[in-house]
Amino acid sequence: MLAVKEIKFSTEALKKVDEIIARYPESRQKSALLPLLHLAQAEFGWCSTEVMDYVASLLNINPIEVYEVASFYTMYHLKPSGKYVLEVCRTGPCCLVGAEKIINILENKLGVKEGEVTPDGLFSFKGVECLAACGYGPVLQIGPEYTFYENLTEESVDELLTQLRNKN
Repeated sequence: MLAVKEIKFSTEALKKVDEIIARYPESRQKSALLPLLHLAQAEFGWCSTEVMDYVASLLNINPIEVYEVASFYTMYHLKPSGKYVLEVCRTGPCCLVGAEKIINILENKLGVKEGEVTPDGLFSFKGVECLAACGYGPVLQIGPEYTFYENLTEESVDELLTQLRNKN
């Protein structure tokens, strides 16, 4: 039988959980879901089903309520991701000005497909819905800081990847 690792916040993170939940009125603790998912992702690296179930138990809500929220927002990672997650807008206006080309450039430069993690653990990328910069496409944002880059070209993507690699 495989041993299952118990998901549990560190003592320090549990103090933060209490602080976050205390911000909301009694019987409205579900409002703490977004910040708790951020905390969980920071603590565990990504939001696995087990992590989401744990967050649900802390808020005394059904796990499906956590799954719905975590799967809606691109900032929550439902599978392991790189240190830097490059999110490329893939909606119509950005595609008209080269978003698909940027995705292909990332595939070639990083040597991984969308949703995969580079062997060094630094990068992953994914196409996302509108990043609200239609006039400046193609655009991407990079988590976990969610810095934003507009009017991307092959050269600007090269420069960006080099800067990120040099940060480590």
